[in-house]
Amino acid sequence: MHRFYINFFDLSNYIVIIPTYNERENAEAIIRKVMSLQPAFDVLIVDDNSPDGTADIVKHLQKEFTDRLHILERTEKNGLGTAYIAGFKWCLARHYQYIFEMDADFSHNPEDLPRLLHACETEGAGLAVGSRYITGVNVVNWPMSRVIMSYYASVYVRFITGMTIRDATAGFVCYTRQTLEAINLDKIKFKGYAFQIEMKFKAFLKHIKILEVPIIFTDRTLGTSKMSKKIFREAFFGVIELKINSWFRKNGA
Repeated sequence: MHRFYINFFDLSNYIVIIPTYNERENAEAIIRKVMSLQPAFDVLIVDDNSPDGTADIVKHLQKEFTDRLHILERTEKNGLGTAYIAGFKWCLARHYQYIFEMDADFSHNPEDLPRLLHACETEGAGLAVGSRYITGVNVVNWPMSRVIMSYYASVYVRFITGMTIRDATAGFVCYTRQTLEAINLDKIKFKGYAFQIEMKFKAFLKHIKILEVPIIFTDRTLGTSKMSKKIFREAFFGVIELKINSWFRKNGA
């Protein structure tokens, strides 16, 4: 009979969740870039059954990055929020202490990961936000119409929710384990970009320390954006719903 022991002191405390759907052009490059960083970050790809073979690329790279690169395959495309929730639960079950969200398309610069980690590990944040708007407007390659829409979306979120976060829709973040354990992940409702607002609002209601770290956001050059009118509507009306619900639930839970 074989016995297997896991020494948790030898495992990485840091893992980056990257959701993918048809990211064949970016998958290998983003994984290699994250793997090159110090301190060492593990990577969890959450793939929604990409028809372009994204998962096959990840599985091939697993042979090279043994025990550091992981993949969670889902049977269908079911929204950004549910992909991250599945990823959070996977990471929490494996005792990671710092859990990151990042896009696959290099709109988030992997070299900013250590700065987000520093905000949590050294400065005591429970949630660190890679912010496009904390030091002005730091967005590259977006048309002015989208810059204006995104900027004023965050103004709208602050007005409705009372949060002071200047980039409430940001998807480049670091959560501590304690923060994710404090949030009831099974009650997170939204699937699109409203998910990002909902998670920050839940942390805000629980008085978790949130720090914004200035980043430069560069729009994707490869692949296709997942933004849609349906996702935008969910975010717009979802903010009002979040605020109203918070009036009737203890700690917004």
